[in-house]
Parts: sequence; structure tokens; C-alpha cells
Amino acid sequence: MKKSELRKTYLAKQKAISYGERLAKSEAIADLFFRTFDLGRIKFLHSFIPIKKFNEVDTKLIFEKVWRDHPQIQIVVPRVDRETNEMKSLIFDRDTELVSSDWEIDEPSHDEIVGDDEIDIVLTPGVCFDRSGHRVGYGKGFYDRFLKKCGPDCVKIGLSYFEPVDKIDDSHDGDVALNFVITPGEVRNVSRL
Repeated sequence: MKKSELRKTYLAKQKAISYGERLAKSEAIADLFFRTFDLGRIKFLHSFIPIKKFNEVDTKLIFEKVWRDHPQIQIVVPRVDRETNEMKSLIFDRDTELVSSDWEIDEPSHDEIVGDDEIDIVLTPGVCFDRSGHRVGYGKGFYDRFLKKCGPDCVKIGLSYFEPVDKIDDSHDGDVALNFVITPGEVRNVSRL
């Protein structure tokens, strides 16, 4: 299937997940993340803040555990620069004030940016992923442009309620494949790391 068809189908499925299901699936995803990945040497973890209207995986569970159990890790979250259409990674901690963007996305109000090449792990949202690590997002290309600028050792992980589909038919060279996809049931290595 093509991205537009997958986006429509999986966005509807994602929005239909109840609050209780969302919490249970998000907890399972967070648990698998912490059980699978060695965070001992991680300095910067980039993660999305869930967009409420899209019912995204609740990454706040991951934030809380990092803040509590991994004080050496600095969490950074995205903010889109409207002039350049590029994503920036901003420091995020318990005290960070968030403001809602024009797209109803919570973003830090400050300007403390971390360079893309300093990031060790990126947790990406996605409406759908395939078995090769390609993702269907919301169609603006922000994550693909951002991931291209991350360092070669940066581990790119997609979080999804759903198992990957076999193939996204219209993936292209501009798409950046991820290394792993975490669903409530498994961590799937989709790269040749």
C-alpha cells in the first residue's frame, strides 16, 4: 500500500484506541524499551511529546523513568522552526514550560538547543512502519530531514501500537529507515546494525 492509504487507515485505527488501551500499550512499549536498550552510555535521548488529537504512544512514561532512574541522560524534544521547516531538539526536563504550537503540538518555550549530531537515540512517532524500518508520518517530512542530520551511530527507534506492514510501496531515497520498531508485543530489529 502507499503512504496516503496507510496514513488514512492507521490514523483511524490509532484514533479509535481507547484511553485504557492506549495506557496499557504505551506501558508495554516503555517496558520493552527499558528492558532492551542499554542506556548506560546515553547522553542525549530525543523523543516526541505525544500529540493528543492523534492519540500517539504516551512517551511521558519513558520521560518519567529516565528522569528517575537515568539522571545522566538529557531528554530533548522537537520543535519545528517555521522559517526553515527544520526540526530542532530542545532540552526537556520536569520544569520545562510547554506551549502549544499552531499545530497543537506541545513544545518547550525556551531556546536551549542540542546539536543533531550529539543525539544518541531518537524515539520517533509514526502512524505506520514497515518491516524495512520505513515510516509513515503525517506527510510533512520533518523527521526524515532531521534523522539525516543525526550522527551515524544514532539509534533510530519507531514506537507504534501496530505490527509493521510488509512494505510501504512508495518509500524513496529521501526516507530515512529506522533501526528498530517497538510495538506492545516486541522490539523488532529492522536494520542491519
